[in-house]
Amino acid sequence: MKRLGKVIHVSKRGSLILRTDKTPAMGERSVVVNKKAEKIGTIVDVFGPVKAPYVAVRPLDKKSAEKLVGQILYLYKRR
Repeated sequence: MKRLGKVIHVSKRGSLILRTDKTPAMGERSVVVNKKAEKIGTIVDVFGPVKAPYVAVRPLDKKSAEKLVGQILYLYKRR
């Protein structure tokens, strides 16, 4: 697992917005997990400045997305 970033807020469309220090891969291969290695969602967009981009994560459960604000999320690399 690699540290992805801290959840800043939830967008109007229900995506989790994080700030990260490196541009991660997107798509089905980009599984985002919490510190307990429970799957949270996948990366759907990377935007903003190259040195410190923002990442949009589509959560599996949009109802509990607000509870994730302030938490650190991790990128689980599939082989």
